[in-house]
Amino acid sequence: MDALLWLSFGGPDKPADVRPFLENVTRGRGVPPERLDEVEQHYLGFGGVSPINALNRAAISAVEAELAAQGIDLPVYFGNRNWHPMVEDTLSAMYHDGVRSALVFPTSAYGGYSACRQYDEDITRARDAVGDGAPDLTKLRHFFDHPLFVAAFADAVRAAAEGLGEHRLVFTAHSVPMSADAASGPPAEGGHRYSKQIAEAARLVAEDLGVTEYDVVWQSRSGPPQVPWLEPDILDHLDALHGKGVPAVLLCPVGFVSDHLEVVWDLDTEAAEKAASYGMGFARAVAPSGDPRFARLIVELVKEQLADAPVRKLSDFPVGGCTVNGAPCAVGCCEPPQRSRR
Repeated sequence: MDALLWLSFGGPDKPADVRPFLENVTRGRGVPPERLDEVEQHYLGFGGVSPINALNRAAISAVEAELAAQGIDLPVYFGNRNWHPMVEDTLSAMYHDGVRSALVFPTSAYGGYSACRQYDEDITRARDAVGDGAPDLTKLRHFFDHPLFVAAFADAVRAAAEGLGEHRLVFTAHSVPMSADAASGPPAEGGHRYSKQIAEAARLVAEDLGVTEYDVVWQSRSGPPQVPWLEPDILDHLDALHGKGVPAVLLCPVGFVSDHLEVVWDLDTEAAEKAASYGMGFARAVAPSGDPRFARLIVELVKEQLADAPVRKLSDFPVGGCTVNGAPCAVGCCEPPQRSRR
């Protein structure tokens, strides 16, 4: 292997980027313009700059340092699905730099269409754009049950709990249509299913904390109301917890690897405001991208491919997500959701 490609979602770097970025994200999905108007205001409320690119670059620097510390000579390239640097441009640069084979780290720990299969599509699209001689790309596996991922989240919860007092621990992840979740694992291997992986990651973090009572809820729904999505939504759940007299909540965004805009908006803004309206205490655990263990985790995944290092995992779920040149890891796994036609 000649390099490591860091493959992420992308985000705007300035206000003028916001609308074209959102149009890239939603192209072909039938999302109405008024929904884009609403989300555009979320970004503009933060100066039109998504935190995701800076978070990615900081994490890449940490991985580069960890690779060097372990004596692994592997340059790291950065490409995105929806905004610059676009993965097609990055892969072209890699080709011209003489890279002929590379590993790919997608910034998602889980299965599912958007979390896994769509990164395979990104790889295929980028290789097609480069054409003959495009580098061979091996995508690294899911890591939701890796001990370093779990430990980083558990320590983040402990840090957030300091001074909070009695509280309810609530894990959050990005909601998806229920039909997409049902298609997010091989038919014979339900352990690949996105919602089951989220539940397992939450269980593992809670076990590390010694917590037996907690909730798993969803956030960032964006689809039409007639389409069933995974529930309950975090805001509805806060209503329910208030009705039960819960004095405080601690949110853990276990479905995310970094504190990007959906985390900052949905949790630190909307959920925090909802909790404050009820007089509930509120805290949020940070996502692990800035934790030194996250860089070590990624290098472990690299060494699984380069040096046949042992696969470290805390669950008995099947290993998934590792693909070559965009080929799905199993037939029927993580199929694209059916889009509504208007």
